[in-house]
Amino acid sequence: MPAVRSEVVFAYGATAGLLGDLLLGDPRRGHPVAAFGRAAGAVEGALWRDHRAWGALHTAVCAGGAAAAAALAARAVRGRGAASVALTAATVWAVVGGTSLGREARAIGGALAAGDLDVARERLPHLCGRDPQSLDGPGIARAVVESVAENTSDAVVGALVWGAAAGVPGLVAFRAVNTLDAMVGHRSARYRRFGWASARLDDVAGWPGARLTAGLAVLAGGDRRGAVRAWRNDAGKHPSPNAGQVEAAFAGALGVRLGGTLSYGGRVEHRPVLNGEGRAVEVADIERAVRLSRRVSGLALAACVGGRLLYGAMKRRRA
Repeated sequence: MPAVRSEVVFAYGATAGLLGDLLLGDPRRGHPVAAFGRAAGAVEGALWRDHRAWGALHTAVCAGGAAAAAALAARAVRGRGAASVALTAATVWAVVGGTSLGREARAIGGALAAGDLDVARERLPHLCGRDPQSLDGPGIARAVVESVAENTSDAVVGALVWGAAAGVPGLVAFRAVNTLDAMVGHRSARYRRFGWASARLDDVAGWPGARLTAGLAVLAGGDRRGAVRAWRNDAGKHPSPNAGQVEAAFAGALGVRLGGTLSYGGRVEHRPVLNGEGRAVEVADIERAVRLSRRVSGLALAACVGGRLLYGAMKRRRA
């Protein structure tokens, strides 16, 4: 393939990478995100101090190092169309996780439908950080729907947004920041200060993807009016500036109530209810949430590719 414009490289590569995730799921062995997590853990072992500045250094070393390596790889194939597309496709496949998200959610839903609460509790930590032993069946179903909503943004849409904006380095940097937040960004005694920088950077990186995800959930959901109402009225009530956007929009689109009391690491939180006019979550809503997530992901691909192509056309016209 001859040299092609960067926006065309992203269009081909992002489409191929998302199709790869749809058909194959995550890589079975040697997952790059898992390798990054191990490296970040090793850096944490060397740098950990109960201080924000050391946490900021940890974030800079890990996320900055990953982004720099991605930039070097992209530079090495610049001007070589086929290689650039292949690198973009492989990176998208590695950093998105929509298929694995759906599989885990459906596995828990299947266990709940079969009445096997023990299996559902055993699998829930694969999807989110809730304390499974404190949840009954409806509580697990609600946790799964909330996780599907939030991770549609974190595992798919946010990555595509940053890929459209900054190519392969953007894809890798977003996934590195999101992974660091999952590792050290929670408010435990060990990470309250050390993980502060990772958590705040994740909030910034996730901002555009969360709003796009919420907007697309309105378009793709079954109750657009309810989704808009819940998004407008309830998104700001959530303690997370990004998760609240997508969870509120999903709640309205699905016609269910999300939020309420939950437990993380033995710490009980009483969160505001999202879409209080909706009904309680049922097991069947897990499948509905997964399907909505799939539709949102497809629309996000179209929006990001279209936006990148439009930006390239406008840039050429100005030139």
